[in-house]
Amino acid sequence: MTVGENIKRIRMQHDMTQEEMGKIAGVSAMAVSQWENDRAVPRMGAVQRIADYFGMKNGDVIDGNLPIPGAVPIAPSPAAYLPVMGNIHAGAAEEPCVYSGEMAQVPAWVEREHPNAFLLKVEGDCMDRVYPEGCMVAIDPDAEAVSGCVAAVQIDDTDFVMRRYIRTADTLVLSPDSFNPAHRDRVFTRDDWDDHFVRVVGRVVWFMGDGELR
Repeated sequence: MTVGENIKRIRMQHDMTQEEMGKIAGVSAMAVSQWENDRAVPRMGAVQRIADYFGMKNGDVIDGNLPIPGAVPIAPSPAAYLPVMGNIHAGAAEEPCVYSGEMAQVPAWVEREHPNAFLLKVEGDCMDRVYPEGCMVAIDPDAEAVSGCVAAVQIDDTDFVMRRYIRTADTLVLSPDSFNPAHRDRVFTRDDWDDHFVRVVGRVVWFMGDGELR
């Protein structure tokens, strides 16, 4: 069965309309209709929201490993939210713009595994190979910044950037991952550490596209 056929089967088993399924997935009833008729394929964010709501794994929605009709359904997972703290610049280093009181819905597992995480909206194209401009990234201040990960980094007092974090014994490299060749590595050696304050704010642990924000 296709993903669309699986979504239709889930919807029919729970006696839902396409509009009701669309509200769960964060899309319109028309989008659900297109999925079910194999005219379009849902994004992973929408698949994950469906899986979270019905207490499934996203692979169950994709592969069709669904409960037997007539079985007692698993209770829906509660909605989870993280605070939106501002913007992170994947371009020129700038001070983030802080939002006030905004929350965004995330999969329950993100909040469960990263309870102190917060969301930042990506601006700029310095990391667009992995995190396109406009997407929202979850930053976990408690997750260890291992060499090679993508992290939010504070440079000196006010500059905040998102870069690939590469650390050796004597050097720290904040490297772009971009289609734009104009972006260059920013390198700090031991000689620079007395002149610059560099702090890892947190590691990127999850992201969602701009069209998937709820």
